[in-house]
Amino acid sequence: MDGQSLNITNDLITKLKEIIPGAFTEDKLNIEQLKQLLGEDINTDNERYQLNWAGKNEAYKVLQLPTTSTLNPVVSESLNWDFSDNVLIEGENLEVLKLLQKSYYGKIKVICIDPPYNTGSDSFIYPDKFSETKEEYLKRLGEKDDDGFLMKEGFFKPNRKENGQFHSNWLSMMLPRLFLARNLLKDDGLIFVNIDQNEISNLKLLMDEIFGEENYVQEIIWQRHAGGGNDSKYFAVDHEYILCYAKNLSAIQKLRLPLNTADISQYKFKDKHYDTLGPYKTKSFYRMRPDDPRPGLQYTIKMPDGSDLFGEWKWEEKSFLEALDDDRILIRKDNKGKWTVEYKLYLNADDGDEKKKVPRSMFLSEARNSQGKQTLTQILGVANIFNNPKPIELLKILINIGIGDSDNEYILDFFAGSGSTGQAVLELNKDEKKSLKFILVQLPEKVEDGSIAAKNGYKFISDITKSRLRNVIKSIEKTSSSELQFQEEKPMGFRFFKLSSSNFKIWRGDYIDAIGDLHTQIDLFKKAEKENSKEYNMLWELLLKNGSFLNSEISRITVGSSELFYNSNKKLCFCFSKVSSEVVDKILQIKPVQFICLDSTFNNEDCVKTNIQLKLQDNNIEFKSI
Repeated sequence: MDGQSLNITNDLITKLKEIIPGAFTEDKLNIEQLKQLLGEDINTDNERYQLNWAGKNEAYKVLQLPTTSTLNPVVSESLNWDFSDNVLIEGENLEVLKLLQKSYYGKIKVICIDPPYNTGSDSFIYPDKFSETKEEYLKRLGEKDDDGFLMKEGFFKPNRKENGQFHSNWLSMMLPRLFLARNLLKDDGLIFVNIDQNEISNLKLLMDEIFGEENYVQEIIWQRHAGGGNDSKYFAVDHEYILCYAKNLSAIQKLRLPLNTADISQYKFKDKHYDTLGPYKTKSFYRMRPDDPRPGLQYTIKMPDGSDLFGEWKWEEKSFLEALDDDRILIRKDNKGKWTVEYKLYLNADDGDEKKKVPRSMFLSEARNSQGKQTLTQILGVANIFNNPKPIELLKILINIGIGDSDNEYILDFFAGSGSTGQAVLELNKDEKKSLKFILVQLPEKVEDGSIAAKNGYKFISDITKSRLRNVIKSIEKTSSSELQFQEEKPMGFRFFKLSSSNFKIWRGDYIDAIGDLHTQIDLFKKAEKENSKEYNMLWELLLKNGSFLNSEISRITVGSSELFYNSNKKLCFCFSKVSSEVVDKILQIKPVQFICLDSTFNNEDCVKTNIQLKLQDNNIEFKSI
């Protein structure tokens, strides 16, 4: 309730205290004591292997600065607000990631991002440190709409290769975002980061620092297109990279992928095990490892015509005979008339669950970049609205690797672009009967003047994201309506939020240099809320900063001329209008854990406020006024 996002520094200190309480003296970290406790395991030398760049210290300082901004709900631009678990946020993603810390800390299962590749033509926000004068601050206190400053539009600029800090700027942009993203992951969560040759080496070192080398999972090679590139000077580059890291790799037993349609089509034979194990396919029983002979696997197998076939086989003889007796071995002649031995692979495991496959580190034919363009053209009805959207086929694979057998998980993409990740989640839910939820974050980056996007009425990239999600949902619903449905499904949709400055005035004691400054701030703070702040915006700011999810269900309860808002999950009750005796009676019926209201609604009647506070406290309801 301090009006700020999670304090990253305090969070780290709290975790360190839990692990090494003896390293603290009078509530401060004692470095000498820490050295003594860790002995030779602590390195204080200046010369050591690490990633450094100009501006790294500044990037960490930016990370540590809490934000007082908020996310205002925009119901009119949402789709099926009341029923939706999905969230689309328009705003600068560093600010948004800070705001998500209290609500989604340790809650995200999979993060898929496609950040700027730093090719020399990318634009992004850097160096991410912003300050304002005392005059600007005092001016903002009296204004509701100061989002121009918040959006930092003047800091959104190209990072040219001629820039003396070309790589440093990119690393300073990525560091705080990846750090905050790691906080949001579940203990067994995964992050996938798309990148190309321009920054792959730097990104690997950066992620080693943030996630820990021990949590590196894989550097996936993705063949984005095949052929072409004949005019290349050296090599025709047809691949990109996807770096995968875990929050805590030791919390993940194994990674598996569900079989796709092509995989399943290979299982086309039936036998007596069909009811429990499903159809089967066969593979050669020969071991075929001449470089590594195993005498224990060398034996003779009797053929149906009485002849013997000697070989080195995949299993020991005892296991083979048991499988043969259970009709899991197939002995037949091949198309050349020679005897061959094969073993059966069933679609379902012995428990009846469908088999999974081990994901490969090279994606050679799973998805092509051209598929991303084709899909977006089909959804929006116009080609070339957005450059290089990722194919949803690729994203579905990554998400499936990350979620495993779980469901009802959150999938985050804070470089959302055209919304490919959102479409992938929506289609996975439909095709695989899942209940995944996406959180997308996209900066309201202006489309280029004269571009196809501009000619089709789009002003910002985030407008393209919204339009795509709407059209995808409309297409899925149209398809579903033509299919036989045995149970009523919840309507699909998304909640739309915009990053905005706080609906409340933020006290800045560091700007008080003289008695006149104090009087000025006191006059401005007669009401905590800014002029023209909307009740629903204030509600969601308080919910967010209390750690509530953005898809939380909120009940509206009208009492006379006042309105109560109740979040049953957190048991929080809010009122931004007059708190009458009837309102108090209703609160006592609801029995929330905490009741929150505006101090200004009491019109300086302290006795009334105190009486209400005591009455609620007598009923074990915490009272808080702002």
